[in-house]
Amino acid sequence: MKYLLLLLTTGLGLSFAPWQPDFDSAQKLAKEKDKYILLNFSGSDWCGPCIQLHKEVFESAAFKKLADESLILYKADFPRNKKNQLAKEVQQSNEALADKYNPLGKFPYTVVLSAEGKVINAWEGYPNHNSTQFIEQLKAVCDAGGK
Repeated sequence: MKYLLLLLTTGLGLSFAPWQPDFDSAQKLAKEKDKYILLNFSGSDWCGPCIQLHKEVFESAAFKKLADESLILYKADFPRNKKNQLAKEVQQSNEALADKYNPLGKFPYTVVLSAEGKVINAWEGYPNHNSTQFIEQLKAVCDAGGK
């Protein structure tokens, strides 16, 4: 049994810093660890490019390494299916984040923020280049020190 647990925690990358449950937690952790916040606006159960971005970029080993080093992750999700609906408080928080950082309602929309909430860079839609190039752009933003 302990081998199965070890396999699951190492093989599936469960040591990877998870997406934060709410934006306040993400912001607090970013301040504590002196990291940027990657805020991703997603329609996880209806937006094809959002699903593709998550699968091809956010689940990649290269992204996970970058996130562990430089990012705190938060997904402002806007699911449509009733079974996937978020708690009312989370929905309201995500709507407030969208009003502030994504007023045009683009999906997917990825924003890198300072811990204080200053926009460092943003990408609309799924990148027009491969996942490696997108991760390199994220790394360049983090390395530039725009805090």
